[in-house]
Amino acid sequence: AQDPYRQQLERLLPQATGFDAEMVRLSLNHYFKTFRALQLQRFVAEDFANPKLLDEFQPRSKGGWSKAFGPDLLVHVWAGNVPALPLWSWVSGLLVKAGSIGKISSAEPIFASLYARLLVEVEPRWADCFAVVWWPSGQLASKPSTEECTLVLADVVVAYGGNEALSALQARTPVTTRFLPHGHKLSFGLVSAAALSASKAPELARQAALDVASYDQQGCYSPHVFYVQRGGSVGPQEFAQQLAGAMAALNHKFPHRVDSLEEAARVGAWREAHDFAALQGAKHAVIGGHAEWGCVVYADEAVPLAPGPLNRNVLVVAIDRLDELTALLAPQCHFLQTVGVAAAPEELLPVGDLLGQAGVTRICALGCMTAPEAGWHHDGRFSLLDLVRMVDIEDSTERNAELFTRYEV
Repeated sequence: AQDPYRQQLERLLPQATGFDAEMVRLSLNHYFKTFRALQLQRFVAEDFANPKLLDEFQPRSKGGWSKAFGPDLLVHVWAGNVPALPLWSWVSGLLVKAGSIGKISSAEPIFASLYARLLVEVEPRWADCFAVVWWPSGQLASKPSTEECTLVLADVVVAYGGNEALSALQARTPVTTRFLPHGHKLSFGLVSAAALSASKAPELARQAALDVASYDQQGCYSPHVFYVQRGGSVGPQEFAQQLAGAMAALNHKFPHRVDSLEEAARVGAWREAHDFAALQGAKHAVIGGHAEWGCVVYADEAVPLAPGPLNRNVLVVAIDRLDELTALLAPQCHFLQTVGVAAAPEELLPVGDLLGQAGVTRICALGCMTAPEAGWHHDGRFSLLDLVRMVDIEDSTERNAELFTRYEV
């Protein structure tokens, strides 16, 4: 807490993003634990059975040798919806020995800039290994533009943002450059009837509220909907009431940031849509809602997954069977990412298979949705393997080399 860089982050990030200072502080505490030395070893071990592949040619089981080469230039295009987002791809680049240029977002320019200064202070030889910059996206103010020059030089581009912006960026990226986009994703929660005992449901509601409140649902791993199975000691509607209470209580610890006019209009339209649906006979009800902490809407009928308005507004949907999810998730199959699950041990693998078939790439406990583990497969892909280029020396080359030894006759 006495580190000057940490003090600057805790002071500047709330000012730049509008998020509650205590939320930022606690989130950074948890986030930085993911990047300690032991966790960084997990990053490498997750993708490389033999980490020495990153250093020198290693023998292959079928004969021959292989080595992993990181990109000479890895370009990062970072979004600004969640503070400290740059750390994931930047650390991954460092682990594969890539030189990096990171384009910061005007919405959150703080973290990457301070982190760059810290790295150079720790290891001055890294000063020429990376740069943190900004340029106007897609604007060709000069010929050639900064963006054009950077994309032409890049071996790999890792980009975060909206799907339209990513599509436009990909069109400006040379076809020979590997493009790794992370666009819009949709996450939700799932609560089995087996988890809804009278004693456990309140804690589950508190964990779900934490997932909703963290950075006001701005992350791709934040839940928009909770599917709750009927048949437990606590029913879906009662769980929705408990969730509303937990969200209201949590607001005292992590106050909701002030919505922009556009965000407020989106939230208002979402609530009015559910009120109108109720007037038309749909079994929808606003369980709790307040401008300060958000809103919980309960649907007593199966509703397909759809994105909500964010900013702590969430839908609780009652279902009879867990396998109902197959049809409810189908329209969003290309956008699914994280599911926070509360289920019995015997349900876990069947549920995991169901969700995986639907398109989900990450399953975790409620309360952990916004804190991925070290080495997780972001959007179902690899943190490090996607960045490297494998070079193989085939067995035939080695065998043929024997013909040219000094002792060959």
